[in-house]
Amino acid sequence: MNKYKKKEIIKNKISVAPMVDRTDRHFRNFVRMINKDVLLYTEMITAQAIINGDLDYILGFDKIENPIVLQIAATSPEDAYKAVKISEKYDYDEINLNVGCPSDRVSGNMMGACLMAYPEKVAKILEAMNSATSKPVSIKHRIGIDGTKILPDEISKKVFDTYEDMKNFVEIVKKVGIKKFIIHARIAVLAGLDTKQNREIPPLRYDEVYKIKKEIPDLYVEINGGIKTVEEIDKHLEHVDSVMIGRQIYENPMILTQFGKYYGKNIKITREEIIEKMIKYVEKIELNGIRPHLFLMHTHGLFFGKKGSKFWKRAINNPKADSFMLKNLLKELKNERKI
Repeated sequence: MNKYKKKEIIKNKISVAPMVDRTDRHFRNFVRMINKDVLLYTEMITAQAIINGDLDYILGFDKIENPIVLQIAATSPEDAYKAVKISEKYDYDEINLNVGCPSDRVSGNMMGACLMAYPEKVAKILEAMNSATSKPVSIKHRIGIDGTKILPDEISKKVFDTYEDMKNFVEIVKKVGIKKFIIHARIAVLAGLDTKQNREIPPLRYDEVYKIKKEIPDLYVEINGGIKTVEEIDKHLEHVDSVMIGRQIYENPMILTQFGKYYGKNIKITREEIIEKMIKYVEKIELNGIRPHLFLMHTHGLFFGKKGSKFWKRAINNPKADSFMLKNLLKELKNERKI
């Protein structure tokens, strides 16, 4: 019997990337008002936060958010096991290990992208996660790292940024039963670039992600990094299994309507209909004592590139915005023919 036999990995053509301070439950509910099919991710949550934190606040979500992946960051197999075991009471569809975050705070605690220098350790963490759940376990990582200024001396003598380094990493990790690899097609520079710069400055090397899928075809490979249009998605899907998009969806959420074709659908929802759904959601969270601003701050991009964009942003930036304001705002948008 295969000790790594798991539930089938989620094979979804489009996923919304995990983004710190972005992909919380309010933004995920906003996405579901537009598209019910794309795969959602939580923000990256550390194993220690799960072990020691308020679980319903950290891990709770609404059923409408499924399919959804819990992404964790961990520095040891023991913490990873405990965190995944604790999360079992919540109905996540998949558990993902972050080995791609380049931030100093994360790397300084031996989590995220710096772990690419230690593939055997990553394999042990994933093995522990696998043993804690029957849910599928996946990994998100970079194509490599430059850790010369942050990793210990014996490691920093080598920069892990070649295709051969990534393939070696993948080969070691897949031995513990990991089949799904979400790969950001840039290296991470662990010192000298901040998180934003690490999304923009290291060059994209999509061909290396394509190559890993070609050379190890039994892997499920999802590509991430700098992808902004359906045309780009279609090109990538000629080489890999699925595509992950982050900032572009956050900045222009109406792009979600264009993804219907990947699910055999034609999504024709209007901004007016979305705002009507938003009003109902805000009324619900108001009853639970939650400030509407925590939701509305994620909706800035609703009128991206459209006439009513400034009007919309100005209104929802009001910290006192509530469901009553939204109702009046919708009327104004209609009267001004901005919707």
